[in-house]
Amino acid sequence: MTLRRSWKLALGLLVVILATTLTSRFWTAQIARSLTCAESRAPSDAMLVENFDPNFLLFERAAALENEGLAALTLVPVETSREPNVANPVSLGIAEVMARQARLRRWRPVFISITEPISLNAALQMRPQLRAHGITSITVITPRFRSRRSLLVYGTTFGPYGIAVRCIPVPGELRTERWTQTWHGIQEVTEEFIKLQYYRFYVMPFVSPRAAGG
Repeated sequence: MTLRRSWKLALGLLVVILATTLTSRFWTAQIARSLTCAESRAPSDAMLVENFDPNFLLFERAAALENEGLAALTLVPVETSREPNVANPVSLGIAEVMARQARLRRWRPVFISITEPISLNAALQMRPQLRAHGITSITVITPRFRSRRSLLVYGTTFGPYGIAVRCIPVPGELRTERWTQTWHGIQEVTEEFIKLQYYRFYVMPFVSPRAAGG
């Protein structure tokens, strides 16, 4: 009886391993797609480059969309110094260099302080600035595997205030179906998957549509 159970267990494990291996391209691509927002290139009042982790590809994509006429203005989050509404010179300098190298012409910084959870608090700080400038639609330029979370956060915090949110996911070096082939890919996708679930189930459900003023 013990031998029979061991044989069945070994066979079951073999079937699971084979099934996982044979379908790996499917489920790895599905996981990656679950993290990616649907691209929307409708004209907007402004674009928002998610500059929390400086990424030149985002500036480059924004510049290309600017040339296509998607929006007349691009906003770039810049960390403040210890004084309110005064930019951290390093954060501002990085944004200026990237914008210049990407040939992004019409842009301006929006000041934020970095506090956890970063995405939500940044959105809450940017919201009154968008409203003050009469922005009613915005396209977020964001890393691909972060993009579904970004759309969730901005849609929840901006939407109730009449600001339509669209999304442009920007691919990095990782292909959607091959992220498991490098340790960096596994680390990035796993981290973004966990963060998306954290925001979806533990952060955003408790955010009042009229929270944090503005």
